[in-house]
Amino acid sequence: MTQWDDSQAKAVSEDITEKSNALPARYFTDDDVFEMEKDKVFGQYWVYAGHANCIKESGQYFTRTIGDRQLIVVRGHDGEVKAFDNVCAHRGSKMVEDTPMTDPGDAKRIKCPYHLWTYDLDGELKSTPKSFEEAGLNPDLEDEDVQKFDAEENALNDVHVDTIGPLIFVNLSEDPMPLAEQAGVMKDRLEALPLGEYEHATRIVSEVECNWKVFASNYSECDHCQANHQDWIKGISLNESELEVNDYHWVLHYTHAEDVEDEMRIHDEHEAQFHYFWPNFTVNMYGTADGYGTYIIDPIDTNRFQLIADYYFRDSELSEEEREFVRTSRQLQEEDFELVERQWEGLRTGALAQAQLGPNEHTVHRFHQLAQEAYDS
Repeated sequence: MTQWDDSQAKAVSEDITEKSNALPARYFTDDDVFEMEKDKVFGQYWVYAGHANCIKESGQYFTRTIGDRQLIVVRGHDGEVKAFDNVCAHRGSKMVEDTPMTDPGDAKRIKCPYHLWTYDLDGELKSTPKSFEEAGLNPDLEDEDVQKFDAEENALNDVHVDTIGPLIFVNLSEDPMPLAEQAGVMKDRLEALPLGEYEHATRIVSEVECNWKVFASNYSECDHCQANHQDWIKGISLNESELEVNDYHWVLHYTHAEDVEDEMRIHDEHEAQFHYFWPNFTVNMYGTADGYGTYIIDPIDTNRFQLIADYYFRDSELSEEEREFVRTSRQLQEEDFELVERQWEGLRTGALAQAQLGPNEHTVHRFHQLAQEAYDS
């Protein structure tokens, strides 16, 4: 029985065959839940940060905001990618301005503009201005009494970084589970493909009036596709599709009537794969393009999220065929935005306390289970 009364809402069941209940609606609409997610979801799990090909040279960096934390993701002098809080160890000033992956910055060192404390690309404090070495304005101190700042103790706060091929992930937890454990089979599958040979070609950013979990749930199933993506559905065979569910990753496999030429394809013949990686990242291996796409489903607040759609092809300059492909992808996004905003209007009325899932929405069930587990941790 569908739950219309809050008193009847229950935790997400462990087995969808026994009880197909979804995450109670209040977990989508309650502002306190959004604040909790910053710590228990985005503060605990591996979150996608960006693409390594966008910072190929040492000193190149971009910023990435996750929850309340803004990070600097930078390629160090040793060629390794590192990530630090964008916060100076002196008095907590933000150091670099917002810098998107698509237009990375370039710096030999990281300098705070407030008092010019300067860090190397490993995060270690390298220098402070002379005013921090002399006590000329303080009559209670002699210059020789001025303390020396320990470079290591005053280093930037680093966060965990790991990669799957060229895909960079960060984890804000002090003791995270390994990325390989969270990614499971997705890591092996993506690393078997030449993803690093493809260049970032274009990015589309959209702000949508809806809780981020509503869009994530919509992405995770295709029962809505036949009725709502009629142009797109013509070229694929959902009769030959499979929804595969793993611990923190699920994927929709389906076959496509058309395909790119054999020598250009980066994955199996006629097959498309739409991967979802908990909590908010997707990798889209299309059946009709020699390239791939990614989505970042970034929450802004309880009522809004930002979808960042990136597309990768052999060359960063789009061909007309690739432009048409991106237009088709954009059409699918806009169709989905209408669906989730309509659902969001209904959820916000408070009329439905808890939804019921269908048998082919087991991926949605898994997504809701993971959210419930995170809230209860």
